Amino acid sequence: MNYCCTCGAPTSVRIPPGDSLPRHVCTNCGAIHYRNPRLVVGTLPVWEDRILLCRRAIEPRHGYWTLPAGFMENEETLAAAALRETREEACAHVELGPLYTMISVPHISQVHAIFRARLIDLDFAPGSETLEVALFEEAQVPWDDVAFRTIAMTLRHFFADRRQGSFGLHVESIA
Repeated sequence: MNYCCTCGAPTSVRIPPGDSLPRHVCTNCGAIHYRNPRLVVGTLPVWEDRILLCRRAIEPRHGYWTLPAGFMENEETLAAAALRETREEACAHVELGPLYTMISVPHISQVHAIFRARLIDLDFAPGSETLEVALFEEAQVPWDDVAFRTIAMTLRHFFADRRQGSFGLHVESIA
């Protein structure tokens, strides 16, 4: 950040009084600009014994498979973001279940939160950021073409939990 979004003056990186980390601070008005992790929110939509995956039409990882998910917007709840991203990426209608995985990805300053969800119907289609959508049984998942480690982790947890007949919240981090 080179300029203050409050007054337009240059910023400098320094530790503000009472803080312990370097921040962008306006040299004119003193506004402190915090840069915090971004939330990626989505769903793991299930229909019977299959899950819905989306093949990405955008970078990063164009052409690879993922769950419907994306960045949370300001003034949005986690649940609203998950439902919106599922509609945008897969044009799918789901009944939202509990939060299922929360995976910190500190090296890119992100936290990925995925909810379990039940597809309400089979009326889904690729959204503008998606090449195709499809339902997969566990044995059909294109594991070598899963876009992100957080998604692969979520899918592995889901299939293992389903075999055990018990679902819980998985909180982890990727180094």
